[in-house]
Amino acid sequence: MLQSAPFNYRRLSIWIGRIALAAIFIYAGYAKITMGRSPRPPLGVALTFFEMQVDSYQILPVAASRFVAHTLPFVEIAIGVFLLAGWQLRIWVTLITVLIGGFFFSVLRAFALHLEINCGCFAKPEPLTGMTVLRDGLLFALAIVLTVFVFQDARKPHPWTATEKAS
Repeated sequence: MLQSAPFNYRRLSIWIGRIALAAIFIYAGYAKITMGRSPRPPLGVALTFFEMQVDSYQILPVAASRFVAHTLPFVEIAIGVFLLAGWQLRIWVTLITVLIGGFFFSVLRAFALHLEINCGCFAKPEPLTGMTVLRDGLLFALAIVLTVFVFQDARKPHPWTATEKAS
């Protein structure tokens, strides 16, 4: 008899969670590159605009803000694609959790300091509100749960490849 069913709630949660987070990350990265507009502005303009949003959080020095703004959109898209593929899932889910945690605590800090800035999450002029903090907190919680489930699932043999127990 196999140890567990091929599709249990944990596996279903991992599948749904990784699809949702991958879609969010791919969309967020793409929106930062295109500034959420059609026709798409030149890449340099979009990244400079995003750099101003990163700098408005007043956390990083200017050079670090520039580096983050010019790399983060591409990293978000790449991680989203790797999540969709399901390859080396533990690495990408852990990285997503760290990134979302960083986003969440940056937004929480800016909200606590009453900074009147745009979130910059999806390249739209979205003011930083309690709903933004709540949304990022829920995404962070989803990422943590997904990370725990992926690591738990990795400890057990896959049910389709598990050998049958002798009765």
